Amino acid sequence: MALNPLVDSRDMRFVLFEMLGIDRLARYDVFSMFDRDTYESTLDLAEKIAVERVYPANAVADKTGARYDPATKNVTVPAEFKSAMACFNEAGFTGLANDPAWGGTGMPEVMYRAVMEYFFAASISFTMNVSLLVGAANLVKNFATEEIKKLYLEKMISGEWGGTMCLTEPDAGSDVGALKTKAVKQKDGTYLITGQKIFISAGENDLYENIIHPVLARIEGDPPGTKGISIFLVPKFFANPDGTPGKRNDVVCSGIEHKMGIKGSPTCTLSFGDNGACVGYLMGEERQGMKIMFQMMNEARLDVALQGLGAASSAYLHAVAYARSRVQGADAAKKGGAPVTIVKHPDVRRMLLWMKSHVEAMRMITMLAAYSADLCHADPGAARESQALLDFLIPLCKAGNTDLAWLVTAEAIQVYGGYGFCADYPVEQLARDSKILSIYEGTNGIQSIDLAMRKLLMNPDMYNYSIFKKRIAETIDRARGTVDRALVLEVDRGLNMMDEAIRQLAGYRDAGETARILAVATPLQQAFRMLAHAWMHLWSLSICLPRLKGIAGDAEGDRLYGLARENPEAAFYYGKVLSSRFYLGTEFRKYFGCLDSVVSGDGAVVESIEEIFTGAMEG
Repeated sequence: MALNPLVDSRDMRFVLFEMLGIDRLARYDVFSMFDRDTYESTLDLAEKIAVERVYPANAVADKTGARYDPATKNVTVPAEFKSAMACFNEAGFTGLANDPAWGGTGMPEVMYRAVMEYFFAASISFTMNVSLLVGAANLVKNFATEEIKKLYLEKMISGEWGGTMCLTEPDAGSDVGALKTKAVKQKDGTYLITGQKIFISAGENDLYENIIHPVLARIEGDPPGTKGISIFLVPKFFANPDGTPGKRNDVVCSGIEHKMGIKGSPTCTLSFGDNGACVGYLMGEERQGMKIMFQMMNEARLDVALQGLGAASSAYLHAVAYARSRVQGADAAKKGGAPVTIVKHPDVRRMLLWMKSHVEAMRMITMLAAYSADLCHADPGAARESQALLDFLIPLCKAGNTDLAWLVTAEAIQVYGGYGFCADYPVEQLARDSKILSIYEGTNGIQSIDLAMRKLLMNPDMYNYSIFKKRIAETIDRARGTVDRALVLEVDRGLNMMDEAIRQLAGYRDAGETARILAVATPLQQAFRMLAHAWMHLWSLSICLPRLKGIAGDAEGDRLYGLARENPEAAFYYGKVLSSRFYLGTEFRKYFGCLDSVVSGDGAVVESIEEIFTGAMEG
């Protein structure tokens, strides 16, 4: 297999097997048929296809892009994606975590997410098709009628038919309740759909022989706002009784966007019912559309978190490879010496360690969220706590990973220097592709508000936060006596300071000063992300320190360096220890300043008026 510049596979296995112990999921009936060997071979296959088929297609697709034909209203995706998708589907990855009754494999969600990290790191544009398809298939599985499931679901889970998510409209972006798409009920129980949706990823393409659109619309006569929204399955082609695509439905693509990044992914405008003949099938009950769509949105937000992780992971590994090969400048510790690779320079090592510490924390917290989803499904006794933790982690993973992806890709460009700014090297594309991640599937501002209000201050008894806090406290207790006392106390101090900040925000809530909360929602989310990452690194240290000692004994200094150069496992654990020490000893200190800004009480944002921002325009 070619060199993997995408994901640290050893670290992936550390998170899955040494931290989370996912092989122990076999104690539950639903996962009893899977063991570590099965998981290992699945990861190996994902790595092989991602590295050898998807990654090479990514740069080509960025140059050719998706193309729209106004005459036929068809969209053509880069040809390289088609052969890569054939390999992906043949491996069964689309249905990896889905129900075997419909052709899926039934593996844990955490394994599906681990597999998808490889593919997101290889190409966000390519893998968006899969992400949307899996989300749409889950909606069909959970909310469509049995008749519809029999016609559409197996084809979706096999990867033969695609899927989308149709929410956004020209005048209803983040404000979904303002949508104008209309549904009129027919005598046969179907609905005629009319309206337009924009920014629909994979809305039209030639990767799939059919595309299934979950569409939010308001049934004629239903109330305004989100309470009056229903959700419908609208196929591009109706399914024949034998499962083949039949007559074309009245839904067409009227154009695609020209974008900064993810150019291989068509971002479409879709028109429904221009000829008055677009048929949709109600999913779930009337006026339950937003409740149903939130299931897909939560899954999609975890996928976007994985996109951020994948982009950051790939950027970091590319930067490492470049720094180990690029010769420039003498070693500052050896005056007059010969030029050395730039990885020898302390400032470059600082950049690499900064990236490494963030990527590893992102991987740990994202896989923990996915593992929590598995416990919700498999363990009734742990379901309530696991769901509470998952709900709390989703906005942290989505906003945290995607904000960091932009920063990590920028730092990777910095390692490359001027070459990083050039299209000849991969990191500039990773930066361009990653910027959208903080915007779609709910902007990171919306994630921050969701965290501050729905998941924290408006959550009954702040139960979600109490579980988050409980898990951190358990890790602190386990780390005592193993991890440097100063680092343990720093995380403990951070948790106590968060309690104090939340008490102040609860005071704003009780006083009806919601604007003060919303004004600090983003720095609060950023502080929570730092605290969550500190938790992950403390957890990692509590595992890695004893394992490093088991390999290296009491070796220090030159003896430890020498062992790490000869023994890959010693190097791995030593690297993990340094990464966590760097984060807890350097990066986590920024948390306290961030939290100070949350509780400062400064009212400039609340007191600002729109006129202060218009002076330059009027001049």
